[in-house]
Amino acid sequence: MTRLSRRQALFAGATMPLAATLPLPVFAKAEMQGAGFAPFNRFKLGAYEVTTLLAGTRAGDKPQETFGTNASPEDFAALSAANFIPADRTQNFFTPVVVNTGAELVLFDTGLSAEGTLAAMTAAGFTPDQVDVVVLTHMHGDHIGGLMGADGATPTFANARYVTGAVEHNAATEAADEGFVKNVTPLNDRITFVDDGGSAAAGITGMAAFGHSPGHMVYSVESEGQRLMITADTANHYVWSLQRPDWEVRFDRDKAAAAAARKAVFGQIAADKIPFIGYHMPFPGVGYVEATGDGFRYVPASYQLMLNG
Repeated sequence: MTRLSRRQALFAGATMPLAATLPLPVFAKAEMQGAGFAPFNRFKLGAYEVTTLLAGTRAGDKPQETFGTNASPEDFAALSAANFIPADRTQNFFTPVVVNTGAELVLFDTGLSAEGTLAAMTAAGFTPDQVDVVVLTHMHGDHIGGLMGADGATPTFANARYVTGAVEHNAATEAADEGFVKNVTPLNDRITFVDDGGSAAAGITGMAAFGHSPGHMVYSVESEGQRLMITADTANHYVWSLQRPDWEVRFDRDKAAAAAARKAVFGQIAADKIPFIGYHMPFPGVGYVEATGDGFRYVPASYQLMLNG
């Protein structure tokens, strides 16, 4: 044990107040950056590469005006609390998907605008001229908004061919929605139509999941025995739409058909234990589901798909 001499103790006591009052170095104050994360996520699926793109995200109030409109406020609040999310606020995500088959670069949906989608594509290392195929799951504005550039007349993906469901395109044509007329109609001569079971590209098969829109489609992606489902807007929230598939969503055109599609699509995903990408799931939008009672529990992907190399 070390003992201080009287002289050392007196010296230490005399200098301590001086040392305590010496100013510490001052560094430049860092600015608050706000919440955020990388705008893309990439993993392997067999011989394919799959990249999810964060084309936009925004917060919203009064979520029960959109989700669970047929549920009681008490049930909505209870389910929200049980899942550690607020019942009066939500965060929405817009997530196009790029699948590189090695032969073609396939883009699923185009976001709210070309600007947001291209920013995420640039971060991921893609340029719009590299896109060979654009697959449109359905014709809602947040999926077709990026088809045209800032001038509203020049196709964003100049070298691409386009694939969409025949039922969806026919219904949108009859409705003559402004966004459809502006963004999709000019591309009609470059569109190939698919029905349930039709091929959009090598290893990519369309499946009918009507209800959210008249001809809403989901897509199965398969390579070297590995499989993934791109579910688009079949379920628009990871709790309110998956745990309660019978809860109605304001934007579902045919609410009974949409609920049936949720049960069928996610029932298959749960049974086959395969990953899926949901357009509005929390980014990066990749996860699994487990069947629980009348609904499904969402399990976000962790490192499973990173192990594909």
